[in-house]
Amino acid sequence: MSITVSNITKIYGEQKALNGVSFSINTGQVVGFLGPNGAGKSTMMKIISGFIPPTTGEVLVSGTSIFSSDYDFRRNVGYLPENNPLYTDMYVKEYLLFVARIYGLGSKSNQRVKELIDLTGIGYEQNKRIGSLSKGYKQRVGMAQALMHDPEVLILDEPTSGLDPNQIVEIRRLITEVGREKTVMLSTHIMQEVEAICQRIIIINRGNLIADGSNSEILALSSSKGQSVQVEFTQDIDFARLKTIEGVSYVKAISAKAAIVGSQQSSDIRPNIFNFAVSNGLVIVHLEEKGTHLEDIFQTLTMQ
Repeated sequence: MSITVSNITKIYGEQKALNGVSFSINTGQVVGFLGPNGAGKSTMMKIISGFIPPTTGEVLVSGTSIFSSDYDFRRNVGYLPENNPLYTDMYVKEYLLFVARIYGLGSKSNQRVKELIDLTGIGYEQNKRIGSLSKGYKQRVGMAQALMHDPEVLILDEPTSGLDPNQIVEIRRLITEVGREKTVMLSTHIMQEVEAICQRIIIINRGNLIADGSNSEILALSSSKGQSVQVEFTQDIDFARLKTIEGVSYVKAISAKAAIVGSQQSSDIRPNIFNFAVSNGLVIVHLEEKGTHLEDIFQTLTMQ
């Protein structure tokens, strides 16, 4: 089951949320869909899931347009939105049986609900009200709902947002297991999560697609997209002054004394930073070239 996105643009009033975005995802891939807040990730996921229409462009799910009048493509798409809307007054098993009936599973409902309760690890919680569950278990219920009709495409928008480390590990394990048989599109701000479970990464910024490739291909952008350096001084620094250093294209504050300094040039900017410090009577206590991790690449690509 594949997803093909062709020249999707979405405009809200005077704001262009997506600007001619195109990509395709093949069967069996777990794809990390990344971007800063407001980049257009949730908008794209809602469009692919058929919840909102684009202004222009086309989306195909396994060759079927999401704009077809019968909406058959939805039989093959499972969607877990960021806010995970659930009926909190219902009991877990009761709710899942309700969802099964909506999908028309009929006599298969009980068996399918049992399978999903086991898969998502909510057996001990199945007789509790959804409203009494922790956020981690609510996310598991949401995953069970998204998987109810056994879709071939799974769209997950921030599935681990707000979870504690143990809950993140469990949801990550579940996504990995599900991703062996399905096409999964995963939006998250946790870069370690993407590196651990995704075979491919798509990055958008301000509505534009700016990177698309395998993990190794995205990491290789560190050499072709300039340099990222972490610098720390013994005293507070005026970050606006750092931007005057030759070759520096952006500065991100880490603390009052430290920052990430980025360049789009191929040449090493560390000597320029050192000379700047000497000229201004500053003492550097830490100077480290970065860009070897996905988080650093993400910052380099999206902070310009």
